[in-house]
Amino acid sequence: MDWGSIFSNAAVELISPTTAAYALAALGLAVHFGYTGLLNFGQAGFMAIGAYGYAISVLTFGFPVWGAVLVGIGASIVFALILGIPTLRLRADYLAIVTIAAAEIVRLLFTTNTFVAVTGSANGLSEYKGGFRALNPLSFEGKAGFGPWMFSANDWWNIIVGWSVVILAVLFTWLLMRSPWGRVIKGIREDEDAVRALGKNVYSYKMQSLIIGGVFGTLAGMIFIMPRAVIPSAYATSLTFFIWAILLLGGAATILGPVLGSIVFWVLLSFFSGFIARAVEAGWFPISEVQAGQLRFILVGVAIMLLVIFRPQGLLGNKKEMSFVK
Repeated sequence: MDWGSIFSNAAVELISPTTAAYALAALGLAVHFGYTGLLNFGQAGFMAIGAYGYAISVLTFGFPVWGAVLVGIGASIVFALILGIPTLRLRADYLAIVTIAAAEIVRLLFTTNTFVAVTGSANGLSEYKGGFRALNPLSFEGKAGFGPWMFSANDWWNIIVGWSVVILAVLFTWLLMRSPWGRVIKGIREDEDAVRALGKNVYSYKMQSLIIGGVFGTLAGMIFIMPRAVIPSAYATSLTFFIWAILLLGGAATILGPVLGSIVFWVLLSFFSGFIARAVEAGWFPISEVQAGQLRFILVGVAIMLLVIFRPQGLLGNKKEMSFVK
């Protein structure tokens, strides 16, 4: 058993762009659910809009990086309005139903052959990273770093930009939740009728929260595609469920919980993936390679279940803050 390789691969996930993207998407869910009480099960849809909005803007319309980012953000705001206008005046479960369906509709629209010239259909899109990489101030050849963190210049650029966006989003959310606006949405989470009785426009605040968390998901979608191509199958409902698992793992009504949850989730997933694959090769487990790939998710799921049972507020959560979750 090559334990050194297993731990090295797991350590890489500590700072990977994928971990950053999931942390940012989970932070958006923290704004939605942890602070406002909105049940959004369509964060994968916001990520898909960010990814495709950026890639299509660059490949089809020739937009620069900043223009493509603005297009993705604008599209996510429109998407949030489409979701929120008919549902936010109703009970929370209506939003849950609409968001999970809308995310699947978005994914299937990008998969259909009708728009293959623009979206690439099931094959997805690539070759959109040139403008982003041209902004990279790092110009060394080969790989650089230390320990298990040896990456190329482009990989380091993805990591730096991804985590910089996460840090800015964390600071923005921290300031937002300490403001009067943040206190209002926390009140909506606890008792929206009481907030409405104080003269606040609850519907407007919910819509603002949905847009802000959705923009975080959209930016996460852009970070997510920098090390890889845009493929519609990556935005299935399982993506949203992984983000929810990360949110609950770190703590729903916390600022740093989604970040810690993402790191723990991906480190555990990488560790179990390496361990199980080598255990199967060594004959420790009488299962196939396909079954081994699924077993890692089972083990991570069991770990999260134990955490929910013994620490339901998450790693960084506060029981008083999350007392509304019964």
